[in-house]
Amino acid sequence: MSFLSRKIDKRIALYQEELINTHYAEVDNMYKQIRGWRHDYKNHIQVMKALASKGDLEALKNYLNELETDLATVDTVIKTGNAMADAILNSKISLAKSKGVKVIADANIPIALTISEIDLCVIIGNLFDNAIEASLGLPEREREIRVYMDMKGNKLYISFTNFTSGKKLNKIGSIFKSNKGDGHGFGLLRIDDIIERHSGYISRNSEDGAFTTEILLPQNYNSSPNSSNSSPKS
Repeated sequence: MSFLSRKIDKRIALYQEELINTHYAEVDNMYKQIRGWRHDYKNHIQVMKALASKGDLEALKNYLNELETDLATVDTVIKTGNAMADAILNSKISLAKSKGVKVIADANIPIALTISEIDLCVIIGNLFDNAIEASLGLPEREREIRVYMDMKGNKLYISFTNFTSGKKLNKIGSIFKSNKGDGHGFGLLRIDDIIERHSGYISRNSEDGAFTTEILLPQNYNSSPNSSNSSPKS
């Protein structure tokens, strides 16, 4: 292996580590908010009981409205059936919303995946980060990301679409040219490496007004997901 190849591999490895640490920090922050709300649950109940005992229905109504708004900031909006996918998707959806980016997501993973959680994190995290950053170049009313995940036979299908400024991106080899800098390129290379290792398929398509990435990852079908890899869908 040449010096240049080793240098590139090292930079990619460092980028992957930073990316994973960022994703896990986002997920951890989301669950800290959830745990904090649950911790305060008894206090909320006591306040509502006190208001109800006084017959102050208007104050009780206002308090419930405040709680509803607070809960909306930490509620899990996506339940795929896979714990890691839920964590990454929900943390990224929360991040997108904070930046004024609308997200339409439909995700269903009814089986235990053979792909590692780290690889799943890298794929979903990179796709979401790229889509969010690309969306920020648009007026807020036009920012939208569409996410779709489901099983197609024994393959996990992942699709991300984000709207663009209308200019078709230039493609260099299998990668579309970006103005984001080196980190963006390493993220795309990491995705491609994972797809190749899993004998999967990836397609990137830039049409006027939209950019779409589609991925197929072969899985060993298992109709009874193990609890360590999945959580029941509700």
